[in-house]
Amino acid sequence: MNLDELKYCPGTLAEGFSAYSPSCLRNLFSGKKVNHVLPYEQPQQSEEVAEKFMENRKRISISGVQEKLSFLLEKNILRLTNEGEQGTYILKPIPRDLKKVDQVPANEHLTMQIAKQVYGLNTAECAMIFFKNGSPAYITKRFDVKEEARLPVGQGEKWGKEDFATLAGKTKDNAGANFKYEYSYEEIGKLIQKYVPAWRVEIEKYFSLVVFNFLFSNGDAHLKNFSLLESSKGDYLLSPAYDLVNTKLHVDDSDFALDRGLFADNFKSDSYKINGHPSKTDFTEFARRIGVTEGRIEKLLFPFLEKQPFMETLVSRSFLSDANKRGYLLMYNTKRNYLT
Repeated sequence: MNLDELKYCPGTLAEGFSAYSPSCLRNLFSGKKVNHVLPYEQPQQSEEVAEKFMENRKRISISGVQEKLSFLLEKNILRLTNEGEQGTYILKPIPRDLKKVDQVPANEHLTMQIAKQVYGLNTAECAMIFFKNGSPAYITKRFDVKEEARLPVGQGEKWGKEDFATLAGKTKDNAGANFKYEYSYEEIGKLIQKYVPAWRVEIEKYFSLVVFNFLFSNGDAHLKNFSLLESSKGDYLLSPAYDLVNTKLHVDDSDFALDRGLFADNFKSDSYKINGHPSKTDFTEFARRIGVTEGRIEKLLFPFLEKQPFMETLVSRSFLSDANKRGYLLMYNTKRNYLT
């Protein structure tokens, strides 16, 4: 894309910025003035850069299908980590083997911003970033690495973090290749009750995230895309949300990533049986089963049932193509109709 024509912050999508806004710089880069253009050519255009990126990928320990690269911030320059260094950022370039691959970074960035800015969900800090030729990528700050000024760059210590595949005792060895999909969201809720002392607070955050994933067609919300994170007090809380993306723009998937859907016993309301999609009734029952207080269910559901004009504003400001902006909104409106 033409980077000289930026009108919105590539992080917050705030109007009137041709680079990262002060708010984005503060939250994502600890206030350092970081350029929205990486000091790298796109790997496909440079053998030397491609080799560096391939070496970096071998070292990163983050799981998942999509290509991920480990970066850190040195002074105010983002760079690839070297061997033995702890990265503090994850970079996702345009992936392979999907429809509309060039739209994936913008899709994830938009979905994360909507979750944070419209629905108030706790999300990993993120932004769009660009290679020298304008090719887009998605960058997110690692929330599992401690920020300690006393430590040299690249030597950060990590907070404890456990994803729900681990908490459920599921691995490829004991549950097969689809181990992270063979579960229900109700069962995740029970694990939160088991492992989180302040579960009544965290279960509401989890409930809102599950509703959000349905509403915005995130069909990749599997066991490894929910985690518990160690707090400064030594207990565990639900981690910030991550990997939120409207997968239906790229693949023809179902409403839920988990095979059993919302319920361990495959419960479906009458409207679900007729329409083939969950309704408010299903999510209300889901909230009850995972322990959301009865008087809180309607309040938690309300923002998702209401039309949100600012959501549409963010879509219009996003880095999606015009055709995919329309597709994104169409999918949202379809899902909201099922809910209401």
